[in-house]
Amino acid sequence: MLTILGFAMIATFLVLIMMKKMSPIAALVLIPALFCVIVGKGAHLGDYVIDGVSSLAPTAAMLMFAIVYFGVMIDVGLFDPIVRAILRFCKADPMRIVVGTALLAAIVSLDGDGSTTFMITVSAMYPLYKRLKMSLVIMTGVAAMANGVMNTLPWGGPTARAATALKVDATDIFVPMIPALAVGLLFVLVLSYVLGLRERKRVGTLTLDEVLVEEKAEEKETVLVGAGAAGGGATKVPSGTGGAADRTDDDGFQGLDPHRPTLRPKLYWFNALLTVALLTAMIMELLPIPVLFLIGAALALTVNFPHMPDQKARIAAHADNVLNVSGMVFAAAVFTGVLTGTGMVDHMADWLVSAIPEGMGPHMALVTGLLSLPLTYFMSNDGFYFGVLPVLAEAGQAHGVSTLEIARASIVGQPLHMSSPLVPAVYVLVGMAKVEFGDHTRFVVKWAALTCLAVLAAGILFGIV
Repeated sequence: MLTILGFAMIATFLVLIMMKKMSPIAALVLIPALFCVIVGKGAHLGDYVIDGVSSLAPTAAMLMFAIVYFGVMIDVGLFDPIVRAILRFCKADPMRIVVGTALLAAIVSLDGDGSTTFMITVSAMYPLYKRLKMSLVIMTGVAAMANGVMNTLPWGGPTARAATALKVDATDIFVPMIPALAVGLLFVLVLSYVLGLRERKRVGTLTLDEVLVEEKAEEKETVLVGAGAAGGGATKVPSGTGGAADRTDDDGFQGLDPHRPTLRPKLYWFNALLTVALLTAMIMELLPIPVLFLIGAALALTVNFPHMPDQKARIAAHADNVLNVSGMVFAAAVFTGVLTGTGMVDHMADWLVSAIPEGMGPHMALVTGLLSLPLTYFMSNDGFYFGVLPVLAEAGQAHGVSTLEIARASIVGQPLHMSSPLVPAVYVLVGMAKVEFGDHTRFVVKWAALTCLAVLAAGILFGIV
């Protein structure tokens, strides 16, 4: 019964947000609360929510201070060289812009943090998509898939969890998987190329000068209309101008305004070294990640903006993102708390494992890879890697399948996992891109699943899993 209710709760949530009948925050709170009552454990709802909040509080704290830290780094110009290089490649060609989105997301994903990747990618690419009237769900989908492939880095999370759960070395999982993951990244780039061609056919191809002339003509027309409507005594400023990440100069597009007052070119190497030190400390686990970002954000603000009003202005500039993401994380805590506390997630996992036919025993690596798609989408990485994976590994060992093969197969579902409603970073992505979560889900699920299957097929072909 709990198995059916668990799947019903997840299905209800997905259907309602994809049909835009409820906002993600409301759905994450109200649907699990309703199902908790249906299960007959409504009296324990408070305990489940508190447990969920307690487990996700470090994640919320990490995201809050990570957004402030990397927001400041974007403001002061740390990532401008990378962004300029990508934008020079993109020009005003929709195909190049979509491929550039995938490349930028993959490069920035090397830090192992999805929120960082999405903040930088959206800040750089959003103006291009808006000005060319391109589909924003393509931007969010491509960024999420590229980040999902790169999320398998040993310091990204899933690989480390698999290694810990199965007591094997993370290097032994990741290094042999590199060829298969390279195929996955290549698949994302090829898919980006195809989607870009589709966008090019839809919106056409312009030179930068043509886009800028067209934009200035639209602005002039808007001003004239505004003046006429007000009897000639008023003008209307067109929306979408004046932001640090939404301007142009004489050379054409600028994803990040090169003349914004927050730039700190004299502190470039300090900021670069601070970021490298922060990422190194994360990889070496010198301190908990929330603590590292808290210290990093405080240092970045103090050194780059020594005057209090400037610090307050920078915090205020990123407050919307902080509030949206932290609110979504705590709402997700209700969902995960009920799913775990009522025992639904355990029953769902047991049912799936027991449903595996006996004849599939020798192919448990393939089974694990296939199961990683829905399971890492419908439950947290912790739930899958610490709850389900050991059971799958034990079943595999009984049929002569090595633990390492099971571990490698378990990470192929990450391109889909990164768009799961239980992943806090995805709300940074859709929030900054001003895309509805349901629209993003409808677009990305099929392509992300194909990316996962491409990685799994390459792993089998190369004899890795």
